[in-house]
Amino acid sequence: MIFDILIFVFSVFVFLIVAYPLYFVVIASVSDSTLVSTGQVTLYPKGFSLFGYTEIFKDTRIWVGYKNTIIYTVLGTVLNLLLTLPAAYVLSRHEFKARRILMFVFVVTMFFNGGLIPTYLLMKELNLTNNMWVFIIPFSVNVFNLIIVRTFFESSIPKELFEAAQMDGCSHFQFFGKVVLPLSKAVISVVGLYYLVGHWNDFFTGLIYIRDYSLQPLQIVLRDILLSNQVFADGAGSGGASGGYAQRYADQIKYGVIIVSTLPILIVYPFIQKYFEKGVMIGSVKG
Repeated sequence: MIFDILIFVFSVFVFLIVAYPLYFVVIASVSDSTLVSTGQVTLYPKGFSLFGYTEIFKDTRIWVGYKNTIIYTVLGTVLNLLLTLPAAYVLSRHEFKARRILMFVFVVTMFFNGGLIPTYLLMKELNLTNNMWVFIIPFSVNVFNLIIVRTFFESSIPKELFEAAQMDGCSHFQFFGKVVLPLSKAVISVVGLYYLVGHWNDFFTGLIYIRDYSLQPLQIVLRDILLSNQVFADGAGSGGASGGYAQRYADQIKYGVIIVSTLPILIVYPFIQKYFEKGVMIGSVKG
């Protein structure tokens, strides 16, 4: 009984440590920046104001950024799964003789790459610069995720299952589509979430390869809003009361940007949480 109470108290303590920073960002985004910076905002908002969110959402670029990021995330994640899952299945089959050689080729790319300049020149030659497909086609298979899925297939899909299906005339394609995928919801959800978060947070691709504002993802738009707000917060380009007003509410915009950029992922996560909890045990020792 005492042990259970200690575990419960410890769990609550860890939860508060993890949850409080997010809660603080939420209350700071609607509080007076002066009170936030002086440490007077701790448990609830003070000087309540939605100025930060008003400034963010009245910028029309943010809606374009949201649209672009949703398109890139959905198409990119679908393509990632369409390529990663079959490749992992093939590499997990022991009867495939070339699987070790191909796996070695994949793993080498985790340690060696051409670097930024050769990669940029390659994208330019492929006409992918300033093109929405640069977010989707390149790097469409993450080797780390490929290894996770391959390990799951090797450890959780018995070879006897395929032998039984083969006796009924089932080919590898039918076995993969009708047996393997339905039994792999956990790993598909985990890897899909990894890919989804990666696409949603993709900042570097837009920064390097995109110049057209109509193609910029949400992260670049939010950075521009944050930088322009910081200029006014520091007093540049404005004076008197308007400068003080901007400085007073500068942190509201900063914290508001964090909420705007992370909220969609936080909304999606509860729907796949049960699969994610199963998926994190992939590769563990089973008794």
